[in-house]
Amino acid sequence: MSDIHPTAIISSEASIGKDVSIAPYVIVEGNVSIGNGCRIGSHSVVKEFTRLGNNNTVHEHVVLGGTPQDFKFSQCESFLEIGEGNVFREAVTVHRSNTAGKKTVIGNNNYLMANSHVAHDCILGDNIIMANGVLLGGHVTIEDRAFLSGAVTVHQFCRIGTMAMLGASARINQDCLPYMIIDGAPGRVRGLNLIGLKRAGFSRDEISSLKQAMKTLFGSGELDEKLVEIKKVPSEQVRHLAGFIETSERGFAHKSR
Repeated sequence: MSDIHPTAIISSEASIGKDVSIAPYVIVEGNVSIGNGCRIGSHSVVKEFTRLGNNNTVHEHVVLGGTPQDFKFSQCESFLEIGEGNVFREAVTVHRSNTAGKKTVIGNNNYLMANSHVAHDCILGDNIIMANGVLLGGHVTIEDRAFLSGAVTVHQFCRIGTMAMLGASARINQDCLPYMIIDGAPGRVRGLNLIGLKRAGFSRDEISSLKQAMKTLFGSGELDEKLVEIKKVPSEQVRHLAGFIETSERGFAHKSR
């Protein structure tokens, strides 16, 4: 049975699952779905066209599904889709898509710390950590298990690769390669995310293959030639790295000189 405080304002057109807790002064608009086991903290707002999966925790003063901060936005039916097991700390804001029928997506088991912002049309995978004050522009994609330190800012349309670690206050205006540490303003590669890879259970051979690929990538020669060499490395992670580079549209952050 759900526990909804009497001061909360819940639209009759909202769908509320089982064992949901809604604290004082929460607002839930119409055309909202909140899954089983969710916890919504005081003074939070869940806007229309928002879908929450099961077991999400929303702390105080969070706004989910707000309209995009885009001068071109015209009121339409667009969406925010949130998976399961996510944590949204105090004053996080997440906006829905700026295009009719499209959606901003947040996957599963992500942790968004206080005052972080996810703009319209962002796509977040699973097990991502965004520390306090991280700001994502529109259409940013973040792959699984990335770590964004405090006050990182990410330009619209950038991609953050899996297991990438972004240093505090980094200014990101190009794609960030998987498995690497990116820091500075503008962001530059500082090395492999060795601690993160080891904690994630990567084997010595897997890490060695990534080191080899990184040495080739940031060595001399043309990028096309280097990618041919990188693809010869028998590693799933290296293949992913090569594919990420090949599909980059903004270019990627290079190694710090």
